[in-house]
Amino acid sequence: MHLLRNIYQFYYQGFKSMTVGKRLWAIIIIKLIILFLVLKLFFFPDFLKTNFKTDEERSNHVIEQLTK
Repeated sequence: MHLLRNIYQFYYQGFKSMTVGKRLWAIIIIKLIILFLVLKLFFFPDFLKTNFKTDEERSNHVIEQLTK
């Protein structure tokens, strides 16, 4: 437990004393959120919900695809 506390304190003090780094981390996090939202919405649509109406149809399709 003491080791985890020391690791936490190390990173906490390091981020607390950053000036430019805080802005850079904020930019990185914002870019990742936007990137994943765009990828999810436009490039990975919910194929099963759009093509099958019931859970049973979806599960049958998945089983068929896995056992081919």
